[in-house]
Amino acid sequence: MRKLPLAAALAALLLSSVAIAGPDKKDDKAKPAAKPDAALVQPQSSTSEGSVSVEGKRIDYKAVAGTLVLHGSGDKEDEPQVSMFYVAYFKKGVDAAKRPVTFIYNGGPGSATVWLHMGAFGPKRVVTADDTHTPAAPYRLINNDYSLLDASDVVFIDAPGAGFSRLIADEADKSKREEQMKDRKKAIYGVDGDGHAFAQFITQFMSKYGRWNSPKYLFGESYGTTRSAVVANILTNEDSVDLNGVILLSQILSFDTSIDGPEFNPGIDLPYELGLPTYAATAFYHHKLPQQPAALEPFLHEVEQYAMGPYAQALTAGSRLGEAQKQAVAEKLHQYTGLPVAYLLKANLRVSGGMFEHELQTGDDTTTGRLDTRFSGPSIDPMGKNSEYDPQSSAISSAYVAAFNDYVRKQLKFGDGQHYRLFADIDHWDSSHKAPGVQGEALQSSTNVMPDLAMAMKTDPNLKVYVNGGYYDLATPYFAADYEDHHLPIPASLDANISYSWYPSGHMVYAHEPSLKLLHDNVARFIEQTDNVGH
Repeated sequence: MRKLPLAAALAALLLSSVAIAGPDKKDDKAKPAAKPDAALVQPQSSTSEGSVSVEGKRIDYKAVAGTLVLHGSGDKEDEPQVSMFYVAYFKKGVDAAKRPVTFIYNGGPGSATVWLHMGAFGPKRVVTADDTHTPAAPYRLINNDYSLLDASDVVFIDAPGAGFSRLIADEADKSKREEQMKDRKKAIYGVDGDGHAFAQFITQFMSKYGRWNSPKYLFGESYGTTRSAVVANILTNEDSVDLNGVILLSQILSFDTSIDGPEFNPGIDLPYELGLPTYAATAFYHHKLPQQPAALEPFLHEVEQYAMGPYAQALTAGSRLGEAQKQAVAEKLHQYTGLPVAYLLKANLRVSGGMFEHELQTGDDTTTGRLDTRFSGPSIDPMGKNSEYDPQSSAISSAYVAAFNDYVRKQLKFGDGQHYRLFADIDHWDSSHKAPGVQGEALQSSTNVMPDLAMAMKTDPNLKVYVNGGYYDLATPYFAADYEDHHLPIPASLDANISYSWYPSGHMVYAHEPSLKLLHDNVARFIEQTDNVGH
């Protein structure tokens, strides 16, 4: 699923509708009809117990699968609007006040948090093939040696409308109900509405489970990093909740840096520059370079310097770039990407993510992955301009979905009779965003939450940020994240509060087991160093 243009991306989400329960006809005359979503307005929960061995250390835990009910604001503060589903794992036998708690969510926007739950930090992990298509069921669900439970309690949260989370429409009349649901979607499905929903969930969760004085962390992946910047600012500056840390995986804060669809935003050449190192890493992995470098990382440092130097200067020149200069740049790009010089010239030196995915292995009628460019698959249309699907997503999604649906019902004892939605039913996502300090209407034409993260860091100068990404991620290239964080509007004294780790993996860093181990060890160390608990 491609990120831009956003409307097209959201149209590709898996669609499903809210089930509407009708009144019991036998009691029609005895009492008024029940409101359709009556069951959603009450929090639900199911508790179970288990244990996990994390790198040889046994951890006993209590698991709670349940829902919290979010309400509106202002004159709608008494209206239940969202039933948010979560799965929380609490380590047994520890002081909760000193025990860190990490709130974890995927992106989308509107994605369920099945990926991080089943692939990264839950107590169970589904086994998938490293860079090829995982065979069909039965899938293996194993002990997760790299669960984050050794360092923190963890709370996996499904976005409104995704997973078992549901928007609430409590009108019995069909026409009023439909209008109310439209109002709910308008209020929730956007950068700001989504951010406030997650912030409200977190404060409610802390009250319910007595975690106000625990060390607190946000962990978001993909659009979840966009969300984390917004939520961090809301919690810090609206709710007076200082966070110990914000952990970002596969970051995108400014959508002007996205390599998906930059041709629709002519004059902004930054995405091509920031995507070039990922093109180089991918060509390196698939042995498509004219001369194969000895090692990946030194090669990428060279490409990064060229991208922000001669390449950026050439693109800035636009139509003023001379033919000889253009030829020289195309030849250099050929050395770094493996794409033919003639193709690069025809593309005017500007290759979008979809074009690269389609062309790198076009001689074999093979499409290169987007979320993880180590993956490949047969091209849908060998004559097309862009890739038509993502081989990595096709390769592993079935395993994650099947494993979670089985696990949540059999082991967590939640969800019987309910449909677990991989994505929310989003007709329109409001990408406009009012950055901190802006008066009046939102001014941005493309979402950029860098000011939100910067505001949270400036108003809480102890806040630490940890950025993680994969070299083979073409959905949110690692060099774009590096660029964004080095351009945050913060004083130089706060630069040291941001740390970085890059991995030989893709968007879902954890889909590569050696990278999952590194990710776990790095995140656990980050929490230990920032939890303000004496060791």
